[in-house]
Amino acid sequence: MFEKALISVSKVENVEFLLRVTKANTELITLLSCGGSNLPIFFHAVKYRRAEIFNLLRGFRFKNVVASIVDGETSNTLLHVAALLAPSSYLNGIPGAALQMQRELQWFKAVESMVDPVDRLAVNKMGLNPIELFRENHTDLRTEGEKWMKETTSSCSVVGVLIVGIMFAAALTVPGGNNEDSGYPILMKEKLFKVFLISDVLSLCSSTISLLTCLGIVTSRYAEEDFLYSLPTKLIIGLSMLFLSIATMMISFLATIMIMVQYNFSRLWVIVIVTVVAGVPITLFVLLQFPLLVEVFLSTYGPGPFKKVDEWP
Repeated sequence: MFEKALISVSKVENVEFLLRVTKANTELITLLSCGGSNLPIFFHAVKYRRAEIFNLLRGFRFKNVVASIVDGETSNTLLHVAALLAPSSYLNGIPGAALQMQRELQWFKAVESMVDPVDRLAVNKMGLNPIELFRENHTDLRTEGEKWMKETTSSCSVVGVLIVGIMFAAALTVPGGNNEDSGYPILMKEKLFKVFLISDVLSLCSSTISLLTCLGIVTSRYAEEDFLYSLPTKLIIGLSMLFLSIATMMISFLATIMIMVQYNFSRLWVIVIVTVVAGVPITLFVLLQFPLLVEVFLSTYGPGPFKKVDEWP
């Protein structure tokens, strides 16, 4: 009766209730850590990816004991359970197959950090150790993550190629033209020209870095471990450089327009109109892709679902 109640509480992640119950009756700690006739609730927490309950285990004084428990039916340890594919209801809340694969690896590594080295090599009734079971269960998700990564980087590469071509052409045909005798730009000493020159170089360099990073993503081996840090970091660099190249391209463009009308103040309204019209597609691209950059960054370098908890009981 109590075991079913504790499992039900673990499914809704009522950590505060569990702590209060175990403090009121310390004998219930046995049910939490050993599970009585069933497995401990921490097995269910890992299987269904209940982060709050799992964080409770990370602060449990006897967590090594729980991590070494073996399921009598399947011979699965807690690390084997972490190697199982998460429920679709959990994965659907994570955008992108690559980030889903990353979160699965984060769960596996979090559980692996608690178990003894011997348990990492333990085999179940299928003859598989935890990492082998993880690879078998996540084959389709890894393939989907690879496809998602390549499609995302391909779309960004198209934009990067366009920016490289535009900014390279802009560098060859500078505003105001070149001096026929010396070959130097006529407006070299103008402040706006310096703004144009610096922003053009930054845009060209950053878009080139973005393209090279995207190429690195496409040619990666796409092993399971690559989804943890390697591929997300490359995607963060590629997207960040692409946004920088777009921003500096707009600065370069506006600097050119201002050079053209700077001595005719009656035409300053042209700058406003051109800025608004040219900024619409750029703004749309940033609004559509910037949330992805934030999501990938937080998923890779953010606090994540695993928080430090005080030791108990």
